[in-house]
Amino acid sequence: MKIIDKLAWIEIKDGKILSTRSKGRTKYYIPGGKREAGETDFQALFREIQEELSINLIEGSVKFTGIFQAQADSHAAGVQVKMTCYSGAYTGTILPASEIEEVVWLSYKDKHLTSPVDHLIFDWLHEQHLLQ
Repeated sequence: MKIIDKLAWIEIKDGKILSTRSKGRTKYYIPGGKREAGETDFQALFREIQEELSINLIEGSVKFTGIFQAQADSHAAGVQVKMTCYSGAYTGTILPASEIEEVVWLSYKDKHLTSPVDHLIFDWLHEQHLLQ
């Protein structure tokens, strides 16, 4: 089984989670991405979030949230994505950048608009009473 190793930043406001849609895509994804060779989780997440959302994560505030794994969206059956999630404060104003076309705040009822691994994250956040 092939596993795609990714990192994600979970930002919740008023019971909704920040999600993004890339150019040419229809589904929304929790922001983040893949680590480059030699990067720590924080370095990779900082770089990806800066590239996608034009903000800077504050290192001392970033906290591990959990690891979720499911079928990778738009990949062959059996290809899994493992999403290591963090939350934390940031500086700047969230604006779509790079390949990101749209930034939205989704509630639990919007789960069907996201990828399979995001479904797991949405369920867990809902169980924790963080996502409405």
